[in-house]
Amino acid sequence: MGKTADLTVVQKTTTDTLHKEGKTQKVIAKEAGCSQSSVSKHINREAKGRKRCGRKKCTSNRDNRTLERIVKQNPFKNVGEIHKEWTAAGVSASRTTTHRHMQDMGFSCRIPCVKPLLNNRQRQKCLAWAKDKKDWTAAEWTKVMFSDESKFCISFGNQAPRVWRKRGEAQNPRCLRSSVKFPQSVMVWGAMSSAGVDPLCFLRSKVNAAVYQDVLEHFMLPAADQLYGDADFIFQQDLAPAHSAKATSTWFKDHGIPVLNWPANSPDLNPTENLWGIVKRKMRYARPNNAEELQATIRATWALITPEQCHRLIDSMPRHTAAVIQEKGAPTKY
Repeated sequence: MGKTADLTVVQKTTTDTLHKEGKTQKVIAKEAGCSQSSVSKHINREAKGRKRCGRKKCTSNRDNRTLERIVKQNPFKNVGEIHKEWTAAGVSASRTTTHRHMQDMGFSCRIPCVKPLLNNRQRQKCLAWAKDKKDWTAAEWTKVMFSDESKFCISFGNQAPRVWRKRGEAQNPRCLRSSVKFPQSVMVWGAMSSAGVDPLCFLRSKVNAAVYQDVLEHFMLPAADQLYGDADFIFQQDLAPAHSAKATSTWFKDHGIPVLNWPANSPDLNPTENLWGIVKRKMRYARPNNAEELQATIRATWALITPEQCHRLIDSMPRHTAAVIQEKGAPTKY
């Protein structure tokens, strides 16, 4: 017969708890999800006070706390740099041991999320905004038309997918990802509401106040009439210079359109950013050769956005504001 498997930490804890409650070994084994012989072996070992076999640990709890402090002080260091700093503190451990201890503490090496840098003043304003909107219901958020601009490039860089290929196919054109020195790109303006998306506007020049007002006149107003009719709505925009210009503010007043106050550097609050993300993920497999093909691909992909997707994103706004309050104005997971 094979050796009895050792219990995991969770199984040991469950076994000890149930054993103290007077449960039988058969019941304990069923609850812990292991064999009855493993339970018996663990209980007998604990009763005899026998220590677990194996090599003695080379680090103390104090050494481990030092390692955790080093990692938290600069989480962007690699394992080699962290190991060097840890051993400089007087700890005798190998690089492998350092890596294993970091994993045991719950640290994993991941690609960091990219978020706008917020200074303390901007965080306070974002927090104040979230507290002001915390009582808004999902129904109130449906009255808001969200807008945003986004840049699309022919080459999507690291967003491109991996490729399945056989040995010797590394240079096969079918398996290559094209690289362009100066990739063509287009800037797109789009808007959304709980009822769906608005027609896209491809910006051909630098966006100043005059260009932006032209976009509002020929794209936003017709879409608002179609989506809201005679009902009132609130327009959302970020604090880009063209958006916050005095001439643009005057345009909104002349047209009787209220604008939602918005905190600076807070794209994670705008559900339109999620739509851009959806479109770009769907376009990962597209290979447009020029700006015209890129525009056509963007239009076709944008048309696939359903009203149900938009409605779900609008419904998430109360959770967005709650997350901002929880993070005290700092960037959230959204």
